[in-house]
Amino acid sequence: MRAVIVDLPKHWLAERKNSEAAQWDEMWNGVLHMPPMPNGMHQDFNGDLRDYLKRRWAKLNSGFVRCEVNLTTPEDEVEWTHNYRIPDLVLVSRDRLHIDKNAYMAGAPLVVVEIRSPGDETYDKIPLYAALGVPEVWVFDRDTREPEIHVLGTGPGYQLLPADQDGWVRSPATGIEFRSAAAGRVAARVAGDPATTEELPDV
Repeated sequence: MRAVIVDLPKHWLAERKNSEAAQWDEMWNGVLHMPPMPNGMHQDFNGDLRDYLKRRWAKLNSGFVRCEVNLTTPEDEVEWTHNYRIPDLVLVSRDRLHIDKNAYMAGAPLVVVEIRSPGDETYDKIPLYAALGVPEVWVFDRDTREPEIHVLGTGPGYQLLPADQDGWVRSPATGIEFRSAAAGRVAARVAGDPATTEELPDV
C-alpha cells in the first residue's frame, strides 16, 4: 500500500530514525522515501551475490563491491542528504574510485544492482542512474531471481539486453553472465568459463 503524507510529524521522524528500518530510507530531492525492510530472502541473495562479485570481479580488477551505499550526484554533493538513493549493490571500477567519499558516493559507479521486491521503486530509481551516467543497471527479481541487465545507450535511458539462446545474459562492462536456474536461483559465471559458475543464493 502506498501512502503520501505532505508533512511528516516530528515524533514519527524520530521514531523512524531510531528504528532498524531507517537505514534503507532515501531522500528524493527532499522527499523522504521509506521502503520496508528487505526480507531474509532478499538479504541472503544480496550477500551471496556480493561475495561472488568480490571474488570473481573486484579482486581481479582492482575495484570493489559495496552494499547499500548512499548514492548522490556531484551537483548534490555539498548537501547530499537532500538527494540520494540506496542501491542494493554497487560495483566501482578502478577508474571510478574517486566517487567514494566513505559516507556516500558522488557520481556513477560502473554497475548499480537492484533486487526488486513486489511494489517497490526499483524502476523509479533508474532515471537518476541514467542521469548520473551509470553504464549498467542490473535488476534481479527477489522471488524468482530472474536477471535483467540494462545498458546505457547512446539515446535516452537504458536498453534491456536480451539473453542468448542458452538463456545467459552478459554484462558488457564486467563480462559477468547470469541466467535463471532451478528452485528460484540464478547461475553466474565469468565470460563463459564453467569453472567460475555458481548458483546463487548459496543454500
